[in-house]
Amino acid sequence: MSSSSKLPPFDPADPLGIDDLLDPEDLAVRDTMRSWAADRVLPYVAEWYEKGELPEIRELARELGSIGALGMSLSGYGCAGASAVQYGLACLELEAADSGIRSLVSVQGSLAMYAIHRFGSEEQKRQWLPSMAGGEVIGCFGLTEPDHGSDPASMRTYAKRDAGDWVLNGRKMWITNGSVAGVAVVWAQTDEGIRGFVVPTDAPGFSAPEIKHKWSLRASVTSELVLDDVRLPAGAVLPDGAGLRGPLSCLSHARYGIVWGAMGAARSCFETAVDYARTREQFGRPIGGFQLTQAKLADMAVELHKGILLAHHLGRRMDAGRLRPEQVSFGKLNNVREAIEICRTARTILGANGISLEYPVMRHATNLESVLTYEGTVEMHQLVLGKALTGLDAFR
Repeated sequence: MSSSSKLPPFDPADPLGIDDLLDPEDLAVRDTMRSWAADRVLPYVAEWYEKGELPEIRELARELGSIGALGMSLSGYGCAGASAVQYGLACLELEAADSGIRSLVSVQGSLAMYAIHRFGSEEQKRQWLPSMAGGEVIGCFGLTEPDHGSDPASMRTYAKRDAGDWVLNGRKMWITNGSVAGVAVVWAQTDEGIRGFVVPTDAPGFSAPEIKHKWSLRASVTSELVLDDVRLPAGAVLPDGAGLRGPLSCLSHARYGIVWGAMGAARSCFETAVDYARTREQFGRPIGGFQLTQAKLADMAVELHKGILLAHHLGRRMDAGRLRPEQVSFGKLNNVREAIEICRTARTILGANGISLEYPVMRHATNLESVLTYEGTVEMHQLVLGKALTGLDAFR
C-alpha cells in the first residue's frame, strides 16, 4: 500500500476526486460555462428573480450560442458536437447560477433542436438548426396541456388535413421560452396518431401569452401556447416523429441534462452553507465547529458528490450509446430529490438569512420545486423504475 505522504491533498470542493475522471476538453467546457455564468448571470439573477423576469433573454441566448451551449451535444448544422458528459457539465454550471438559465438551454437544445435534429426533414434542419444553435432564433416545445401533463397520450390539441395543409387547434401550458420563441415544436393528435409539427410563431392564429405570478423559475419565461386555426404547409410535420416515441425521446434527452443541473443548484447551496458555517459565530465560535452543523455538511457533501458521480456515469453510458430511459429516470428521481434536501438543509444552517435573496439558497430551493415535477414527476419516475424492476405496468 502506498504511503499516505504520496497521496494528493484532500480537496473539500472535490472530496472524491471526480475531476480525475474528466478530460482536458471536459474541464475546458466546464470552466467556460462557469466563467460565463459568473459574469453574465450571478451579478443580476437575484434582481431578475425578485422582479419575476428575464429581461435580457434574447441577448443571453445569442451569447450562449456564441460559446456553443445551444444544442451542444448535437452534430452538424452549426452545433458543437460535444460529448454527453460535456453537455452535462454545462448544465451543472448553468443551474449553479439559476435553474431558469439551464431551462433556457435545455428547452432550446434538448427539446426543440433535438426534435428537429432527430425527427425533422433535411429542409427543416437546414432552415432552423443553424440559427437556433447561434441563439438568433429561440425555440420552445409544446407538449404539456392544461389538463394533460403526465398523460400526454390524452392530449386534445388536434391537427387535421385540409387541402394539403395542416390546421392546428389547441392549447399548451407551462411552456418555457414560449413568449420569446421564433419557432415552436408542437405535438398534436391527428387521424394517424400523435405527430410533431414545426410551427413558426408568427403564423396567423398562434399566440403565446406569458404566465405570471410564479413563485418558482421566476428568472425564466414561461408561457401558454394558443393555436387557433393555425394553418401550416404539409412540410411542417416532422416526418420521423410519429407517435409518443417522438416527444418521449426528447424528454429523455432533456431529463439527462436535469440529472446534472440539479447538482449545480445543490452545489451552490452547499458551498454557501460551508462558507456561512465558517464565518457565522454563535456562542463565541463559528457554527461550523459544532457537531450538529458538521453532520449536516457531511451528509450534504455525500449526497452532492454521489449525485455528480451518478450523472457522470450516465453521461459515459450516453456517450457509449448504452443509456436507457429507465436509467435517466433513476438519475432524475435521485438527483432532484437529493438536491432539494441539500437546499433545505443549507437553509437551516443559514437560519433567517437563508430566506434572503442576498444568498442563493431559497431561490434554488423554490426553483427545484418546479424541476422536481417538470419533465416527469417523482411518481412517474418511480413507476418507470417500478415497471422495469417488476415487469408489471402500474401506470393504468
